[in-house]
Amino acid sequence: MKNSHSLAQSHKILFLNTLAFTVCFACWTLNGVLVTFLVDNGIFRWSVVQVGWLLGIPILTGSVMRLPIGILTDKYGGKYVFSLLLLLCSIPLFLLPFADSFFMFSLLSFLFGMVGTSFAVGIGYTSIWYPKEWQGRALGIFGMGNAGAAITTFLAPSLLNYFSIEDPQNGWKTLPVIYAISLLVIGIAFLFFAENKKIENQTKTITQMLQPLKSARVWRFGAYYFLVFGCFVAYSQWLLPNFMNVYQTSLVMGGLFATLFSLPSGVIRAFGGYLSDKYGARKVMYWVLGSSVILSALLMIPKMEITTTGPGVLATKKGIITSVSNQNIAMDQTEFAIAQKKENKSENAIFPTTTSWQQVVVAENQSVKKKELLAKGITVIKFDANMWVFLVLVILIGISWGIGKAAVYKHIPEYFPTEVGVVGGMVGMIGGLGGFFGPIIFSYLLTVTGIWSSSWIFILLFSTICLVWMHCIIIKISTEKQSVFNKIIATN
Repeated sequence: MKNSHSLAQSHKILFLNTLAFTVCFACWTLNGVLVTFLVDNGIFRWSVVQVGWLLGIPILTGSVMRLPIGILTDKYGGKYVFSLLLLLCSIPLFLLPFADSFFMFSLLSFLFGMVGTSFAVGIGYTSIWYPKEWQGRALGIFGMGNAGAAITTFLAPSLLNYFSIEDPQNGWKTLPVIYAISLLVIGIAFLFFAENKKIENQTKTITQMLQPLKSARVWRFGAYYFLVFGCFVAYSQWLLPNFMNVYQTSLVMGGLFATLFSLPSGVIRAFGGYLSDKYGARKVMYWVLGSSVILSALLMIPKMEITTTGPGVLATKKGIITSVSNQNIAMDQTEFAIAQKKENKSENAIFPTTTSWQQVVVAENQSVKKKELLAKGITVIKFDANMWVFLVLVILIGISWGIGKAAVYKHIPEYFPTEVGVVGGMVGMIGGLGGFFGPIIFSYLLTVTGIWSSSWIFILLFSTICLVWMHCIIIKISTEKQSVFNKIIATN
């Protein structure tokens, strides 16, 4: 009976943690929609690079502070740390409507970005309530709070449009207040309904707790998480302006498409934990990194139109041009047909389309030599980067990363069973930094290349590095194990 009561209490804490984490994640990715709306409507005139910084600044705070917040959770318990975090982060959101410059917006974004540390609090506070056989399921359910990003991309654009009907200049200011109230209400609910619990007999010093961070393996796991979590967070915000610029979608439609990326990726995390338990985290990571390489390679092909030289018409002998028209060229008794330009009607084609024609470059009564060019060839290759194909590929890579998020954290207790909190906090911090640096890197790449799909080139390179790094380490471990086995055989 006691165990049943204890499990019911654990489930209540898990519910509160997941709810709080979902709302925190929605707040953490708020700038992705809000900043895009403000720039798109001319309320603030920020450059592409400034927009990249505003998308990344909250992610920076929520990333670098994960480790210290995780240590505070172990020391004082999740109830008080989570409550204080929720209540304090509501303040800069209440103040955001008063921001009237890039600096003020950046400062308040930096402060409310602390909601991103909720992952470190929730992981520690959830795990302490569950026995070993429940850990995977409980943490997988908690991790589904990532879907909070989908709440913002789905609801925020419609709310911003609604609030701006009567007051186009100031209507947006209602949205951060709603987010602030949400944090305030859940923070108060935590104080009333949660029960505090912390690790007993914690005697390690800070220096001892940080000892595992010297291991290269921690940084390798961090690199994986930089990709599967950090880039997920980055694209949760970056996809909205991407769809609006490349495919001219509305803010609401772009938000819906961004939701189709972030919602499955967040929800499928629990399934990723199941796959890692059944098939092993290493095998799952091979699949995740491999699919990330293939899908990013497809996504990096931009919407484009290439004009190049096609097959022309050459004189077969020496002579004088007797007549010239758009359809043909006559030289003495010989006629040369000229290919005409045809209208390309294949809009939004899935595959590239090619159109070729010829343009006359000689005049009547002109003397020409053998092999001289009479009409130059022109070929246009057009690739529409079909929006629906792009969307499907984006959803697939999001699902892949969602599975990868669980697989990375499955590795940690296997290699660091007594330092899960510190190593998990560090890996989470590195992953969160991916969400910070992602929009900034993407904005610089966009500025330099002028191509929106340039961000996927970065993903392709980084995915390849992670895949090769993991494969090399596995080969090295396998070789060492084989060497030890051979020695045992030889000595016997």
